[in-house]
Amino acid sequence: MLQNRFHSAACKLAGLLAISLLPFAGASAKEVPPPPDYGPWLQALKAEAGARGVRAETLARALDGVQPIPRVIELDRRQPEFTLTLSSYFKKAISETRIQKGREMLRRHQALLKRVEAKYGVQPRFLVAFWGLESNFGQYTGAFSVVGALVTLAHDRRRAKFFREQLLSALELIDAGHVPVDVKGSWAGAMGNHQFIPTTYKSYAVDFDGDGKRDLWGSLPDIFASAANYLSRSGWQSDKTWGREVRIPKDFDISLTGLSVSKPLAEWNKLGIRRTGGKPLPAVDIDASLLVPAGYKGPAFLVYKNYRTIMVWNRSHLYALAVGHLADRMIGKGPLALPPSADDVPLSRSDIRTLQGLLNARGLDAGVPDGMLGPKTREAVRAYQKSAGLPPDGYATKALILKLQK
Repeated sequence: MLQNRFHSAACKLAGLLAISLLPFAGASAKEVPPPPDYGPWLQALKAEAGARGVRAETLARALDGVQPIPRVIELDRRQPEFTLTLSSYFKKAISETRIQKGREMLRRHQALLKRVEAKYGVQPRFLVAFWGLESNFGQYTGAFSVVGALVTLAHDRRRAKFFREQLLSALELIDAGHVPVDVKGSWAGAMGNHQFIPTTYKSYAVDFDGDGKRDLWGSLPDIFASAANYLSRSGWQSDKTWGREVRIPKDFDISLTGLSVSKPLAEWNKLGIRRTGGKPLPAVDIDASLLVPAGYKGPAFLVYKNYRTIMVWNRSHLYALAVGHLADRMIGKGPLALPPSADDVPLSRSDIRTLQGLLNARGLDAGVPDGMLGPKTREAVRAYQKSAGLPPDGYATKALILKLQK
């Protein structure tokens, strides 16, 4: 029973992460041309894989009898009915159970994590935080056939080029003996304890235990070292953290928020940004950007270079903040000093379409009303806020929709 609860929680979190990784999830099935005839397509794929050195016997074992999986297409076309907010995301991603489990994993694997840190320069708490968010510390690494899922998505026309390369890379990994032919993963083909897609696996997975394989399921040395190698080669700074929650003054110019604005901590100090307890920021020579992911009424964060590196792994701000906050909680730091405000409630896709229509009616280009809160809509929100004398945080709320309607 306990295992089932872990599995359920991990599945729900995996769904959250999958949503954050799908920038094109709003594409309608009507916009996607029909796939080619499957038989000739599969033969052409086998020929291309063979030309890349994959053995015929591997192709037969991996591909014979495989058919597209309708459920994968359903998930690929899925459009969440409600937006994810900082509050809703953190409630699922950073539970007390996950914090305690992370602390236990840090203690249990301390010696190995220190060896990995010595080589790659990534602090143990971050490796464990990624592990916890990606697979609930290995509890759930996926239930779909990776080959079947990738065949489905490569045969489909929506992102055929991207997933064809993932499929070919997966076949190369199977041929080399790093991945079993019946490997299971996410519906989008992500694998192992840290949910690497095949091209990431090829480029960054390492054999840290020296057994000749890059095993991201059963070898903790390989699992931790591969994640650390990816982060290190993506720009991780071994002597820095990810960022910190801060306090902003009431008269602060909210237009200075966002990753496009970067200033030294000394300048943020002069602008009145303080630690959550009220003390000045550290006298450290480091550049930072200020984020207000739940609007100007919610918590604010100064984020550093390592935060941007987390976003190389996953482009979602909510995910990156969850990694940093979970890593901090595991070493004894407290919860958010300022919880999200009452305005931090999910908007439905219908709400967002209404918002986009209202903004467009005012001459503010929010794009085609598609119910998706993308950069164009957020910029239109920010422009309206400026015109209405509101703090231009670009954050869409139900209160903002009501104001536009009036």
